[in-house]
Amino acid sequence: MAATMKKGVAAEDVNVTFEDQQKINKFARNTNRMSELKDEIEAKKKSLQNLEDASDDLMMCEDDAMLIPYQIGDVFISHSQEETQEMLEAAKEALQDEIKALEGRVSSIQGVLGDLKVQLYAKFGNNINLEADES
Repeated sequence: MAATMKKGVAAEDVNVTFEDQQKINKFARNTNRMSELKDEIEAKKKSLQNLEDASDDLMMCEDDAMLIPYQIGDVFISHSQEETQEMLEAAKEALQDEIKALEGRVSSIQGVLGDLKVQLYAKFGNNINLEADES
């Protein structure tokens, strides 16, 4: 858990109020949410890279009259090279917008976490660990 009380004898005995517990819980929830968002961003970046690779491969195609299968849901639909390129560009733009929106949410969560860290460390000092585990 990201927000845990350190084990051992505390240098000073600090009472944990209901408000403090609410802040610790909020910190933990936001930390978990940020981790989920970062995983989602990585998945979308991988999808974006796949679309860019497909677009590059499509540019190397020499036969302009050849129909290119494009997956929409569970179905492949054949389009001309130009139509497929346009669809790839639209999909890339949509993914880039989604990634920017997710990164904005991560940034706002980081701001909230920073504020909570300041408040919790001010009260508990070294008796609380709010740093992410590196395992």
